[in-house]
Order: sequence, then C-alpha cells, then structure tokens
Amino acid sequence: MHRTASLLPTRILAALLLFVGVQTLAEDAPTPTTEPVAEPALVRVYTNKGSFVIELETARAPLTVANFLEYVRAGHYAGTIFHRVINNFIAQGGGFDEQYVERPTRPGIPNESGNGLSNRRGTVGIARAGGPHSANAQFYINLVDNPALDPQSSRWGYAVFGKIIEGMSVIDDIGAVATGPAGPFESDVPLKPIIIEKIDEMK
Repeated sequence: MHRTASLLPTRILAALLLFVGVQTLAEDAPTPTTEPVAEPALVRVYTNKGSFVIELETARAPLTVANFLEYVRAGHYAGTIFHRVINNFIAQGGGFDEQYVERPTRPGIPNESGNGLSNRRGTVGIARAGGPHSANAQFYINLVDNPALDPQSSRWGYAVFGKIIEGMSVIDDIGAVATGPAGPFESDVPLKPIIIEKIDEMK
C-alpha cells in the first residue's frame, strides 16, 4: 500500500499494497461533479446478514458524501456485494454484482483524505485505485483501527466520509465470514455472498 507499511503483518501488508498507491501530493484533483450536501445525513444499508446505519460526514467530506448519495439515489448499490473482506482489516463492497460484473461508475472524485477524519474502527471510507483521485462508488468499512490508511505528508490517504452508528454487530459478522478465491479475485471473497440489498436515505 505504501512504503511505511513494512512493519505490518505480511497478510495485511499484501492487502494494503492492493488497496493504496503511492502518489505525490502535487497531483491535480478532478473538478467536482456533484453539489455538496449541506445537512447531516443518515443512510441505512440493508444486507442479507442484517442492516446497519451510516452517519455521513457532510461537513468534513462534503464532496465524497455528495458523490456517495448520488449513487445511493440512482440505486447503484442494490444487488452489489461485499467482494473483499479481510478479518481485522476492512470489508469492501459496492462495486460488483453476484456474478462479479463491475457496475458502471462516473469519473473519480477529489480526494478528501486530509479532512481530519481517521480510519478508525467503525468508520466508512471511499475505496480507490492507485491514483489519489480515482474513487467512485466502492466503499469500505474499517473492522479495526487502520491509521496506515490515513494520509501522511509524503502521500495521499483514504478519505473517511462516515461512521457506523447502528449495527456494528452486523459489520463484525461480515468481517468474520470465511473467504477465498472467486470470480476475478484470487482471495478475500466471502464464500457465501454478502449482498447489499439496498441503501435508503433516512429522513
């Protein structure tokens, strides 16, 4: 994931290397394509293992929250899966259906990892590829404290944009499932699919 991860256990290091790319802070961010959300927001995520509630950090991560809610309102997440679950690390989903077909997405958004929010247990972050501004629809939930995902002076981090305020036991159940290879992935896929049935905004 980044050069400073060498002190982490080998399994976690390998996962991190797939999760984050080393980039310079000088890289230009894309122009935002969504309007920031002004009011506090809550969403409920329904899965085949139970539901949980995310409180979205509209003040600290306005662009990421606006982007996430656009995907929610478009029904993007219905029928997607948690395709990557690593015990004592993260659970990641929102990008692939049960047949491991990737859902189409909009262009990447500006990286808001410098917003002061840390990747602590129960927080929700926006996943991305190697480029710092490549995040679109996929999100992850921190199963433990993961400060290695936070930004440093030499590189970008992963932007936290919410936290679980209800249903953390469901998250822990997801984090404990048996995993292995499936579809295009060599490891870390739940052997029994964990399906996101829908995500609803809470009024």
